[in-house]
Amino acid sequence: MERTVDRRRFVVGSAAAAATLATAPAFAQDAYPSRPVTLVNPFPPGGAVDVVARPFAAVMEPLLKQPLVIETKAGAAGAVGAQFAASAKPDGYTLIAHLPSISGFAAVDELFGRQPKFTRADFVPIARLTEGPMVLVVNDNQPYKTMKELVEDAKKRPNGIIFASSGLYGALHLPTALFMQAAGIQMRHLPTAGGGPALNAILGNNAQVLVSSIAAANAQVNAGKLRALACFSPKRAAAMPNVPTLKELGYDVEFSIWVGLFAPKGTPDAIVKKLRADTRQAVAAPTFGKAIDNLGDVVAYLDQPDFAKFWDADAKRVEGAVRAIGKVAG
Repeated sequence: MERTVDRRRFVVGSAAAAATLATAPAFAQDAYPSRPVTLVNPFPPGGAVDVVARPFAAVMEPLLKQPLVIETKAGAAGAVGAQFAASAKPDGYTLIAHLPSISGFAAVDELFGRQPKFTRADFVPIARLTEGPMVLVVNDNQPYKTMKELVEDAKKRPNGIIFASSGLYGALHLPTALFMQAAGIQMRHLPTAGGGPALNAILGNNAQVLVSSIAAANAQVNAGKLRALACFSPKRAAAMPNVPTLKELGYDVEFSIWVGLFAPKGTPDAIVKKLRADTRQAVAAPTFGKAIDNLGDVVAYLDQPDFAKFWDADAKRVEGAVRAIGKVAG
């Protein structure tokens, strides 16, 4: 009899344990996050993602109640970090902040007859955080005071002027290439590992021209080390009211640089919902708004449904820009 009772206790205990294990994922999901969350920055420090991600992480951490650790995975104009995030376990513990260039990598692969390593479908858009105009700047040691002077010199000296970018087909290369097409000029390309290194290249006069986010370049413009010649926005940027737009100057080119938050495909809906809610609060924090304003950028929050629609439309423009540029070498 004693053996029978023991066996019954074992069966009952085993059933209870199994039930506990079966419900464990639900409890774990409810408890998200229970450990630090990684936010991938796919560019070197100092670029447009980095300068937005840092103040964002500062206001997001108290809401998550866990550290939001920025991990740099730079390379290939942001493709290395994007591939890393796309391949990560979709459990909410690996997120990525990225730029418009996230939309063009598959189009670039197709252009060169390569199998895309990842596509937009490998990401869940969480929210757009910021959007800001691009600005064309020159090293202050250069003689160009206006865009007209730059274009005239470039026409006299094809490939004699060097422009830096964050990498081939990246968010800084695309608008520069579109501008060169519109202006009928050709400058020599110096691709770097990201917006920060591209900025260093022009500050060191290794390049003479750079198209950058205002957020990344504004401090150096204000310090007199760079000179802004034109913005890529539909109207003059609030941070640079004295700088004309390309459209004002007769060039039909617009390009903005936004920063969005993404998770790997397959991230549970409950986790995505929490991230959306926390991001909404974080972006509304006065300290985040002040930090972005100081950069000369604009808080342009879009929650997931609106961001997804925006991303679809923006991706068509980015893919179109890639195809318009065509195959280019470094």
